[in-house]
Amino acid sequence: MKNSVHPAVAGSDAGKLLQKRALAGHEHLDILRSDSATEISGLRRLVRESWQRSASLKANPDLAEAPLAMDRDELEQYRQDHPLAAIMPVIRKLLVQPSHDSGLLVAVGDDVGRLLWVDGDPVMQRRAEGMMFVAGSDWSEASVGTSAPGTALALDRSIQIAGAEHFKRSAHAWSCTAVPFHDPDSGAVLGVVDITGTDIAVAPHTVSLVEATVAAAQAQLRIERLQRAAAVRDRPRRRSALPTPNQALYRNSLQLLGRDQALLSIAGRTVSLSARHSELLAILSSHPDGLSAEDLCAELYPGGGSPATLRAEMVRLRKVLQELSPDAVPESRPYRLPVELLPDSGQVLNCLQRGAHRIALEIYKGAVLPRSEAPGVVHLRERLSHVLREALLSDGSVDSLLKYAELPEAKYDVDVRLAVLRLLPPRSPRRAAVVIDLERIDSELAHKVAT
Repeated sequence: MKNSVHPAVAGSDAGKLLQKRALAGHEHLDILRSDSATEISGLRRLVRESWQRSASLKANPDLAEAPLAMDRDELEQYRQDHPLAAIMPVIRKLLVQPSHDSGLLVAVGDDVGRLLWVDGDPVMQRRAEGMMFVAGSDWSEASVGTSAPGTALALDRSIQIAGAEHFKRSAHAWSCTAVPFHDPDSGAVLGVVDITGTDIAVAPHTVSLVEATVAAAQAQLRIERLQRAAAVRDRPRRRSALPTPNQALYRNSLQLLGRDQALLSIAGRTVSLSARHSELLAILSSHPDGLSAEDLCAELYPGGGSPATLRAEMVRLRKVLQELSPDAVPESRPYRLPVELLPDSGQVLNCLQRGAHRIALEIYKGAVLPRSEAPGVVHLRERLSHVLREALLSDGSVDSLLKYAELPEAKYDVDVRLAVLRLLPPRSPRRAAVVIDLERIDSELAHKVAT
């Protein structure tokens, strides 16, 4: 994992110089917000690029408080069901307990920047409430601009942000270090762990401390999952004998992107599905309220299909899911899933809504079930591809656009390459490769027309 250690503690001479430059940069934020291609000199590169993203996402530096994303009841239920709940004892032991008298706060957020737990020094907690650095608030770049939690998620790397480097002016009295938390099995980003407080929050050793804590917590989560899987295997294969799945250990998921046969993960067990079962779960997971037999036939079979054929297919799917988890067996009238499945396509849409383009592209491995002709899958595939492309053309960075251009669906996308050229400085050495790629597209399309 790449990290970004702050080059100087905020109180040092070098740190004071960085703060002076950052404060001067805030005098030009209005220009940046009206033209996100504008560059502000004197900032660290990652801060400058984050400010540009923040401006393009319409984050407001003058709003004193971060928005509250969940009320108390929603937050409590969400925390109970979140995989990070299982590792909180490790976080509390290694970070929270030592921070109570140190002027530091420890925050744990989800994969889109919503803070789920905030603990630590009681005095600092009360002060942090003034800018709504509290459980349930949204600290993504799209909401508050540059901050360690939001920027660490946007870049998927360890980040330190000091004082005036924050996009939000009410956060200038604070410094913070954040490290993304990855699923130990899939590698997907589950959330972020952050230390916030005074200058010590961006001391050189703080990054190592948080990274070591995250590594220990990831290892603990992996151990608990292995123990859970072993307990399931050792029990008699009777429904009543199965222990209740610990939902906090897992996020039930469905991997649809760039593959013809989906991977289904429930309660720590993963299976590869047939093409038809992949289509069924892709459709059902995108309709949590369920579908009638007639509507599901229309979504599944090109030209329509018979309910009798659908019932036979559902019997086979139920047998597969019964082996994984009896609680996941689909209901009928209407057909619906009794457990929440998180498709990777849904993760991409969620990230795009939050402005986390880099994470969206990391998750996006290709089109949804690319060979499927099921109308519901085709609709999901086309919608996701359209939303991803439009989001990147509207707000994407050069790196994000170039990464997108490498996808098969963007092989001949001239608009994406032209967007890159508009964003690159006139003398950038990276322009040559883009121009060559545009010439390749022109040549290949001309050859296709000729033949």
